[in-house]
Amino acid sequence: MTIVGNNKLFGDNIHNYSANTYRRVALTVHLNAGADLRLAIALLKEKIPAIPFVMTEPAPVVEILEFNSTGTVLAVRPFCHNEYYPQVLFATNKTIYETLIVVDYLPLP
Repeated sequence: MTIVGNNKLFGDNIHNYSANTYRRVALTVHLNAGADLRLAIALLKEKIPAIPFVMTEPAPVVEILEFNSTGTVLAVRPFCHNEYYPQVLFATNKTIYETLIVVDYLPLP
């Protein structure tokens, strides 16, 4: 059971994801410093739309988010209907790993 006090209800933002027809899965990918950014982006743009339940419109976004001292960070943003959010989240993470580990673009844990 969750009890939410009145102050919390009226003092914070309420996020109602089901009010929208679709939802964005917001992920980031840290690439090695020597990674070929164009190739990494192209590979992900090819693979992400093939994930079940990823919407074609709006199209998935794969772009450079930032540069830092250890490499580059990509934003990976597929869209899906609300009920498929967990499946798309997990499948996108798996696809990122399987796509980029092969070309040695991900840092080792």
